[in-house]
Amino acid sequence: MSASSVIDSILFRDAFGTPKMRALFSDLALIQRYIDAEVALAQAQARVGVIPTDAAAHIAQNASIAHIDLDRMRHETDIVGYPILPLVHQLVEQCGEAGRYVHWGATTQDIMDTAVALQVRDALDSIDADIRELRGILADLARKHRDTPMAGRTHLQQALPVTFGYKASIWLAMFDRHQQRIAQLRPRVAVVEFAGAAGTLASLGDQGLRVQAALADELQLGIPTTTWHVARDGFAEAVNLLALVTGSLGKIALDIMLMASSEFAEVYEPFVKGRGASSTMPQKRNPISSELMLAAAKAVRQQAGLMVDAMVQDFERATGPWHAEWIAIPESFILTAGALHQAKFALAGLIVDEARMQHNLGLSKGLIVAEAVMMGLAPHTGRQQAHDIVYDACRTASDSGRTLADVLGSLPAVTAHLDQAAIEHLTDPANYLGMAPQMVDAALKHSHSIQ
Repeated sequence: MSASSVIDSILFRDAFGTPKMRALFSDLALIQRYIDAEVALAQAQARVGVIPTDAAAHIAQNASIAHIDLDRMRHETDIVGYPILPLVHQLVEQCGEAGRYVHWGATTQDIMDTAVALQVRDALDSIDADIRELRGILADLARKHRDTPMAGRTHLQQALPVTFGYKASIWLAMFDRHQQRIAQLRPRVAVVEFAGAAGTLASLGDQGLRVQAALADELQLGIPTTTWHVARDGFAEAVNLLALVTGSLGKIALDIMLMASSEFAEVYEPFVKGRGASSTMPQKRNPISSELMLAAAKAVRQQAGLMVDAMVQDFERATGPWHAEWIAIPESFILTAGALHQAKFALAGLIVDEARMQHNLGLSKGLIVAEAVMMGLAPHTGRQQAHDIVYDACRTASDSGRTLADVLGSLPAVTAHLDQAAIEHLTDPANYLGMAPQMVDAALKHSHSIQ
């Protein structure tokens, strides 16, 4: 059977995802989670005394995905519209006399939501580990290039000198925050769903909440304050967090792609023979990982919007928005895992051309540090007069092709206050890095404090 999306494509699946995350959200894994929920429910109910202990033991022993007829289950799912009743039919058959207690007091959405909560819990653990690894890579880049000067750019124009370590520390800080967000999110989303037909647990009388708590304990999930059949903010928050993660990856990808362009030539993705090659231009070395990261950011953003839309649900059980989650959640996690994989590859082996960064700093012939000259002159002339003097000097330098230092050295309004050594010092970009190196130190210290 051939796939029809990049998620499962034999060509693209490892570009847009990872085997681990695909496995977590595979059909078989999902069905197994349904069975896990049904078995745990029986065990929880036996603990509370709602069903016989031997029945729960028999269900746990005999409910097995190995004996599920998947074609039959698919056919019945097409008819019913949901997979749980078709699954329960087969589990009842597998469990014999104890089968009468399968799915006791539950509704379809209880099992499906709980299964997805288990998937999301495990998927968040995987994303958390990937982000932790990526933070280590970014910290190494920031530390190594703490003092590597390069042109800082605003509106795609050279603005002031920064360091590449400063840029990497900004990337790092984003993922420090994402690591914290995952920790904060987990207790809100890794919770059990067991509430019955309309969410009131009426079918279990006064034992409902005890069963719910025991089920949460069996599955190592949290206990919700209220039924969340139609309160979908937890899953929506999870996917929107993934949109933040991939959005940050998209920002890094865009920076890398721009800096890797021929005109900048400041960084390159790791060299692997054939990677990024063109079918017609042998010289090409395209930033493939960055392109995939950017694509994932755009796709997950769309799914995040879908999850927010799916929050608008009617009354106590929804008529359709719930189904949108079945599309958005697996795809978002798989795409995010794929983007993180590409980021770890690209950044761990990133080639940084420090000489080219230095060369690009000199392209403006000193104009990039016009502010430094203005601030150096201002104590002697006043800030506004210094601005006007340097402004005119910049225009002269631009028009004549001379360096800013050369022009300044010919202006009596400047030389009356600054000698040539001072002018040369002020027009050297390496001397106008501000607090960029110290900001790197602060970012590294803060990142190290985050568990």
